[in-house]
Formats: sequence, C-alpha cells, structure tokens
Amino acid sequence: MRKGNTAGDRMELHAKTVDKFSHNHDLGSVSSGAEKRTLFVVLLTAATMIVEIVFGTITGSMALLADGWHMGTHALALSISFVAYFLARRLSGSDRFSFGTGKFGVLGGYTSALFLAVAALWMMYESVTRIISPIAIAFDEAILVTTIGLIVNLISVAILHSGGHSHEHEDHEHEDHEHEGHEHEDRQDHNYRAAYLHVIADALTSVLALGALLTGRYLGWTFMDPVMGIVGGLLILRWSYGLIKVTSRILLDENAGAELRQKIRDAIELGDESKIADLHVWRVSSRDFAVIVSVVSSKDVAPEEFKKRICLIPHLSHVSVEVNVCEDALCECTSDVV
Repeated sequence: MRKGNTAGDRMELHAKTVDKFSHNHDLGSVSSGAEKRTLFVVLLTAATMIVEIVFGTITGSMALLADGWHMGTHALALSISFVAYFLARRLSGSDRFSFGTGKFGVLGGYTSALFLAVAALWMMYESVTRIISPIAIAFDEAILVTTIGLIVNLISVAILHSGGHSHEHEDHEHEDHEHEGHEHEDRQDHNYRAAYLHVIADALTSVLALGALLTGRYLGWTFMDPVMGIVGGLLILRWSYGLIKVTSRILLDENAGAELRQKIRDAIELGDESKIADLHVWRVSSRDFAVIVSVVSSKDVAPEEFKKRICLIPHLSHVSVEVNVCEDALCECTSDVV
C-alpha cells in the first residue's frame, strides 16, 4: 500500500493542513519589564504612605496625615495598572478570550484615566472651596510634606520613564507615521501610559503646590495655593480626557483610521481583477489589529494570495479573507462594490 493512503496518514495530513491555516489568538504581549516597574512604583508609593501616616499620627501633623492618605489613593490607582498586567500575563493563552488578553491593558488604562479625572475634579472643587472660605496654612510643615512627596514622585517618574518612553519612541519610528490625528499616539501601551500619567500628574501637583506655598510663605500670596490647585486640576483633566477618549475607542471596537484601511484596500485591489466588498479593521490590543475582508474577484484567487499582499503592513495580527468569484462574464460587480 502506498504511503499516504492509510486513514492514519490522511488524518495526519489533515492535521498539518489545519495547523498551517490556523491563527494565533494570543495577541497583545505583556511586557514583564513594564509590569515590574509598575509594581516597584506601587510599593514605593505604599511605603511612603505608611511612613507619612505613622509619623503624622505620632506628631499630630494633619498635613502629614492628609498627604499619607492621598498617597494611599495614588497607590490604589497605580495598582490598577499592575493588576491589568498580572491578569493579562496570567490568562495569556486562555481560550476564554477571542483575541487574547491585549485589551486588559486598554481596560486598565481606561479605568485609571477615570480615577485621574475624578481626582482632578475633586482638586478643583477643594480649590474653589478654599477661595470662597480661606483657611490658615502651616507653611513650614506643608512645604516639608510637599517636598517629600515631590521627591517620591520624581523617583517614580524616573523609574517609569526609563522603560516606557524609550520603547514607545522605537515603536513610533517603525510605524511609517500611520496616523489620522490620533493613530500615532494610539499605538502605545495604554496601561503603562496611565501609570506614567498618574505619577506625572502627582509630580506636577507637588511642583505647583510647592510654588504656591513658597510664594505664600515669603510673599504673602496665600491665594496662589487654591489657584494652582485649579490650574493643576485642569491640566490633569485634559490628560485624563485624552486617555479616556483613546482607550474607549479601542474598547468599543472602533474602525481603524482611514489611512490604514486605504493601505489595505490599495494592496488587495492591486490589479483590476478584484474589489473589496466588505472590510473590517479594528484593534484587539493597544498595538494589534484584526482584519476581516470580503473580496469579489473575476479570477479564482486563493485567500492566501490576498494575505500576502498585506503582510508587510505592520501590526495586522489576525487576518481573515473571504474570496467570492464573480461568475458574470463582464464581471460588472467588481466595479460596483465599495
């Protein structure tokens, strides 16, 4: 009996064929470095919180206690980013998620951005209250506490900046500047970006507060403290709004930008023999796209041929192509579809 005619041989050949055409659904890789750096910043913030609360209790300093609890909320918000990394890594490869765990990071970024927005609104509310009803400020103690907080925040910024931004800049250089207003900034690790924005926002708040306290202490400009609170709140609110807008688009499976869709269309419609009848391109993680395309062709062209045409477009991680052969002799449908 010749090789390949047995039932076992046919099953083995069938299995190899299935493997050849199967897709990788585990999209959106988890950066272990980003996860570790985020955890370190969480632990640093939590340690600072404990120290300030303990010493605030011992000394009876309300300023230290207040900043300690503020650090606690900051640590909680940063923990969201770490948990997103942890879950994405822990559940990587699970068949529970159609396109992997890439959107865990996007969801983490979205949730953290909401925390930022709430913090900014609360800061502005408190600042307006202080303008309406001024209170006495213990400048020396407040300046000391703000300086400690600023040092911790700057260390946190340095830790996150050392890993995240160099990687993001490298990514942008290899993306052919594919953007339509927002595409360029979208291809970041939104979870990491949220953590970075948290420490940047806190550092900015500390800088503005320190400047306001120093002018109040030495120039008598006590009004600067609430004014700087409003300015800082507006800046943080703007950052959080940008992040909410970007991540919500991804979570809602918004279509990719027109420029990317046009690149796919141009590549597939390279000759006169085929036209795209239906095209869906959406993000399945911060960086990865899924593509489903239906092609009408006057020739019997294999789907793999169309996949080869778009394989050089970056970040198309899951591509499905359906080919419909036009049986009309004049193939009028190829000029009518859009």
